Amino acid sequence: MKRLIYQVALGENAKSKLYNFCIESVAEYCKQHHIDHFIQRQPLLRIAPDPFMTNRSKEATAKHGGFLPIYEKENAFKHLGEYDEIAVVDADVFVRQNSANIFDAMEEGTVFGACVERDMPLTPAYYSKIQNYSRMQYLTLKDVDWKWNDNGAEFMNMGVMVFNKGLLPYLNGDSPRQFINRYEFKRFVDGVGPWKWSTDQTLLNWWIKKQKIPHTKLPYKFNGLFTANTKINECDFVHFFLKDKLPHKGEDLASLMQMI
Repeated sequence: MKRLIYQVALGENAKSKLYNFCIESVAEYCKQHHIDHFIQRQPLLRIAPDPFMTNRSKEATAKHGGFLPIYEKENAFKHLGEYDEIAVVDADVFVRQNSANIFDAMEEGTVFGACVERDMPLTPAYYSKIQNYSRMQYLTLKDVDWKWNDNGAEFMNMGVMVFNKGLLPYLNGDSPRQFINRYEFKRFVDGVGPWKWSTDQTLLNWWIKKQKIPHTKLPYKFNGLFTANTKINECDFVHFFLKDKLPHKGEDLASLMQMI
């Protein structure tokens, strides 16, 4: 079984102490579990919104040369076939030593896996946030079943995701660029209406449900949202998301490690 963990670190993020510290933890994890590790440090897909249709701010694209780096992770799809299983892990995810092998958490017969946010042990403030986020991102997408409950829609956090060769038929032979540029995804890429600030997360969640792709709801320990998860000490993967809101913007590593 040939496995890969794929990460993306571009621009200023590539210079961050936090990001490089997290990437190194993933490198050590890969050595422990005999997993190949690749870090993409240059933009390859350069997905850009339609300038005549986009609702995204000019600042959101201008600082990256006009393209949206949030879609660079999908470049990992091109390695399916070369690898049996791939995990895409955001560069702001720290992996503890001796953590469980994430690939072993995939349920038999499924081809995609990620953690459902509303199923995580979260603070009341964050539950309120995902309720609002759910309404903004998913309420108008009525062609799929979001299995709504009091905590919002059943969506997966794509900061950590796993997929295997069984996903290939759903890609229909598309290259990563062709996949993102599918017409049905245009509204998400352009940031139309409520998707002004959307990332690949909305696009992937809708696609998985629309295509009825068999998926595993990974245990929350594989994507512990720092400051939001009430059991962060039990999480193997600690996701330091929203870097700009972290103490010292996440660059005081000693303090962060004490907090987890």
